[in-house]
Amino acid sequence: MNILDKIVRDKHIEVELKKSLIPISQLENSVLFNKQTFPLAETLRTSETGIIAEHKRRSPSKSVINQNLNVQDVAKGYELAGVCGMSVLTEGKYFGGSLDDLLIARASCNLPLLRKEFIIDPYQIIEAKAYGSDAILLIAAILSKKEIKQFSELAKSLDLNVLLEVHNEEELNKSIMSSIDMIGVNNRNLKTFEVSLKTSKVLSELIPNDFVKISESGISSVEAIKDLRSYGYKGFLIGENFIKTNNPGEHALQFINDLIP
Repeated sequence: MNILDKIVRDKHIEVELKKSLIPISQLENSVLFNKQTFPLAETLRTSETGIIAEHKRRSPSKSVINQNLNVQDVAKGYELAGVCGMSVLTEGKYFGGSLDDLLIARASCNLPLLRKEFIIDPYQIIEAKAYGSDAILLIAAILSKKEIKQFSELAKSLDLNVLLEVHNEEELNKSIMSSIDMIGVNNRNLKTFEVSLKTSKVLSELIPNDFVKISESGISSVEAIKDLRSYGYKGFLIGENFIKTNNPGEHALQFINDLIP
């Protein structure tokens, strides 16, 4: 069993437990549930940088990245730096995140927030809305075409943007539908965790221009972004490059200043 299979297996157990503890009606009555969302896709279309900066503490591929950061400081720092959006990893067992991270980020900034999670149940989408998310991630590798349609349509009904993540042509082909706003190409193979920007370049021509194209993982230089832009990418999800430092916001600002002299 590879790491992705393990994460999904454990996620099913976790979600069933949550559903038994917190009913959907309680989530729908939360203060943030009816809050107007910030449109991440539209922000990326008009942005000079296209940077979605991430908060995560660890990952299966790198173990501990940074356990010492305060989510509030990170969110404020990213906003001051001028990023387009913030990705908040809420997966606990393998990435060290939580829904509290999302809640704190929402209280700390006015950036569009992406809930980065392994979504396998509609419950998690309602949960995302209740905790202040503006967009959700759907991973084609762990979902059927029917699930992608069901989950993305639910998200749209809640005024959430949808980022659909693919790793290859097969996943892309089952994911082209009108309820998707953004298609992200993950340059990291989730089964082996090897990274190559070539993945984004190869798949770029197959993604219809109706979708905002986002390149994810392995982006650590201004040159990489400039190169990927020539392939039609408008968004760039950057995680470890900022979060591994003592001051992610400051490093994001420096990166953006180098990107836009």
